[in-house]
Amino acid sequence: MPRPTGHFSLPMTLPMNDEQLLRYSRHILLDDIGIDGQEHLLAARALVIGAGGLGSPVALYLATAGVGHITLVDHDTVDLTNLQRQIAHTLDRVGHSKVDSAAAAMAAINPEVQVHTVHARADAAALDALVAQADVVLDCCDNFATRHAINAACVRHRKPLVSGAAIRMDGQISVYDPRSPTSPCYACVFPPSADFEETRCAVMGVLAPLVGIIGAMQAAEALKLLSGTGTSLAGRLLMLDARNMAWNEVGIGRDPDCTVCGNAHAH
Repeated sequence: MPRPTGHFSLPMTLPMNDEQLLRYSRHILLDDIGIDGQEHLLAARALVIGAGGLGSPVALYLATAGVGHITLVDHDTVDLTNLQRQIAHTLDRVGHSKVDSAAAAMAAINPEVQVHTVHARADAAALDALVAQADVVLDCCDNFATRHAINAACVRHRKPLVSGAAIRMDGQISVYDPRSPTSPCYACVFPPSADFEETRCAVMGVLAPLVGIIGAMQAAEALKLLSGTGTSLAGRLLMLDARNMAWNEVGIGRDPDCTVCGNAHAH
């Protein structure tokens, strides 16, 4: 089965104990993952930016799957309006930081996963340090400025980025993998200079399960990347019209003149 070669420097792990073999047995039964793939997950480091609508299912699924080290970054606190869709949070944790709330939900499912919380905005300096330590980065934020900062750090450190977005009844997801000379970065598709309309759930609304659909797919793409399974979404942008439950796929290529990754593969 395919495994990451030359992509990740994952530390060696101890053989799984009986409880782990039982907990992760449904992964181990998959020929595409097996014991080797699950051990890759146990040794992996994932960075999740945003612990809201997308970050909730991402964090929970990465924890259930046994990703060994997960860092959650979010500056916000849990609000009553979040509970319509942000499934990692509960009514009794309104007012708590989202990263601590999500960490509590993850620990309740899988206490052996090591969760590091960062209750702060994901600025360029913080991202530079955090992305460098990650094996995969998941963009679950809700604004273009942060998305571009995440992308720039991923390009600089050559780390795969799983990017999702959801608003109203529309969602999208792709993987931007700077390790590949043919994969675009986020800025190739959504240039920083472009005049995109900034839309927020607080103004436009969002269908509750939509963030679950996109977030679960982000988690799936991350697990595939970490375990060396299947083919990622790099080079493809999937868009979901939840009104009609219809998917569209668009091929996306690297822009050689991109201001972020244009020179990344020059040597």
